[in-house]
Amino acid sequence: MKLKTIELMAPAGSLEALSAALNAGADSVYFGVEQLNMRSRAAKRFGIDTIPRIVRQCSDHGARSYLTLNTIVYDGELPLMRDICDAAKAGDVSAVIAADIAAIRCARGIGLPVHISTQANISNIEAVRFYADYADAVVLARELSLEQIRDICSAVRERDIRGPSGELIRIEVFVHGALCVSISGKCYMSLALTGHSANRGDCLQNCRRSYTVRDTETGDELVIDNRYVMSPADLCTVTMLDKLVAAGPSIFKIEGRGRAADYVHRVTSVYRKALDAVQDGSYTMEDAEQWEEELATVFNRTFWKNGYYLGNPLGEWAASDSSRSTLRKVYCGTVANYFRQAKIAEIRILDEPVTVGDMLVIIGETSGCVETLVESIYVDENPVQRAVRGERATVPVAERVRFNDKVYVLKER
Repeated sequence: MKLKTIELMAPAGSLEALSAALNAGADSVYFGVEQLNMRSRAAKRFGIDTIPRIVRQCSDHGARSYLTLNTIVYDGELPLMRDICDAAKAGDVSAVIAADIAAIRCARGIGLPVHISTQANISNIEAVRFYADYADAVVLARELSLEQIRDICSAVRERDIRGPSGELIRIEVFVHGALCVSISGKCYMSLALTGHSANRGDCLQNCRRSYTVRDTETGDELVIDNRYVMSPADLCTVTMLDKLVAAGPSIFKIEGRGRAADYVHRVTSVYRKALDAVQDGSYTMEDAEQWEEELATVFNRTFWKNGYYLGNPLGEWAASDSSRSTLRKVYCGTVANYFRQAKIAEIRILDEPVTVGDMLVIIGETSGCVETLVESIYVDENPVQRAVRGERATVPVAERVRFNDKVYVLKER
């Protein structure tokens, strides 16, 4: 399988998101099964039996498949962990992403390639050299600066540090998505307050809420300046992607296995365009700023541009506990039929009306995420400007969609 110089890795928390990532140009996807992954609460949990389908779909697109096995593992879960590793090996998964020594040893014992998760908090070259005995790629701690990443990547080449495959160990970094206020996401707040452990993929995100300060002597309370002081804004590196590429990592990861297919499609497609532009020399700041505006149309807690990479102190806090996206999707209905030769979709209007000029988002397990501008509408073979609830409307859709795919209308917030 031939990949570009830098691998763009996208999240797949559902079959819809998987198709969206691949259709948008991801070089690889990462996904979890059962409960032993860090998004077992947020993502639609895949079963072990879905591994062959996911790997096959990735292979059909020339993409790699990475299975996340990155939670803390308890003794009672060792049989399940071994079953997952065996299924990943049998299903020809490209690698598992792990941090627990038990999972790393199990995977290596059956010849299953390993990537070390950011949960390991790898922050220096000696840690990279240690894990190179077990893994072909390591995810660096999210808190490193661009200079620290550059030094580690240079040292890998200078010291010729190779993984079990015999290839130079690959360095992976995050380029977009949610950040946790705790070091490399190793937080115990949810566990302490609710009994739901973030390190077990079950975080209730207490940090994303607003809080007040109370004077224990007087009882006076103050709201903390309307800022969510434990909830960082989301990482966005599209305006510094050329600098990140120059630092030397070979895998760029998009966070978001808890996100919907339209988020995965938009973010993956934007970083695909940006990364290709950097590598072919056409990247410009003007384009990057337009791409940032595109990224703002889907889920975000506002952006902390560049994250820690440029050595900035953490000070970009989320403005609210909900999305600040500039667009929202409103449920319209479902696809009743698609006429492939004519490239026309028949839509059952079950809720929001559709009007000429609307932007539709169509989401399905196989279709992924398809966006289309409504240029014309027909109801009962007659041209109309608007189709309402209870009607069946036909609209041109260039990309193939499928029966029962969900249809949404994009609206400005």
